[in-house]
Amino acid sequence: MSSHNIASNDIVFSARLTPYRSLNQQGFTILIGLVGALCFVIGMVFFALGLWPVLGFMGLDVALIYWAFKSNYRAARAYEDVEISRRHVLLRKVNPKGIASNHEFPQFGTRFEIERHTEIGITKMQLSHRSNSVEFGYFLNPLDRDSFASAFQEAMITAKH
Repeated sequence: MSSHNIASNDIVFSARLTPYRSLNQQGFTILIGLVGALCFVIGMVFFALGLWPVLGFMGLDVALIYWAFKSNYRAARAYEDVEISRRHVLLRKVNPKGIASNHEFPQFGTRFEIERHTEIGITKMQLSHRSNSVEFGYFLNPLDRDSFASAFQEAMITAKH
C-alpha cells in the first residue's frame, strides 16, 4: 500500500492509540521496594531457622516480578496512529521496538468493522477494503474501545460526505 502526503486541512480525524498501564514508574518503584523488603524479611526468618536456600528463592521471586513488570512496560511502547482524510484511511502500527508498518486504505469502499460481545462490548475492530483487512486497537480496554469506535465511525461518515 502506498503512502501520500496529506494537507492538514484534508484530515478529518486523527488519533494515537496506546496501551493503558495502571502503574506508573513511581508506583512500580514503590511496589518493587515493598516486595523486595517483604521477601528479604521472610528470607531472613528462614535463614535464621537454618533454611538458608529460601533466602535465594525469595531473591529470585523479586527478580522475576521485576522482569515481568519491565517486560510489560516495554510492550507498552507500542502504539497505533489512525488518520482519516477525505481521500483515505491510514493506520500506522508501531511495535515496541519502534518498527512501523503503514496500512493505507482508500476512503471509498473501506469498511470499519467491529465485533461485539453482549457482556464485554466491542471485542474486535478492523479496517477492511476488498481482500485486505487489518485489526487494530486490540490493546484498548472495553470502555476505550467503545468510545473510540463511536468517534471513528462518526469521522468515517463525515469524511465520505
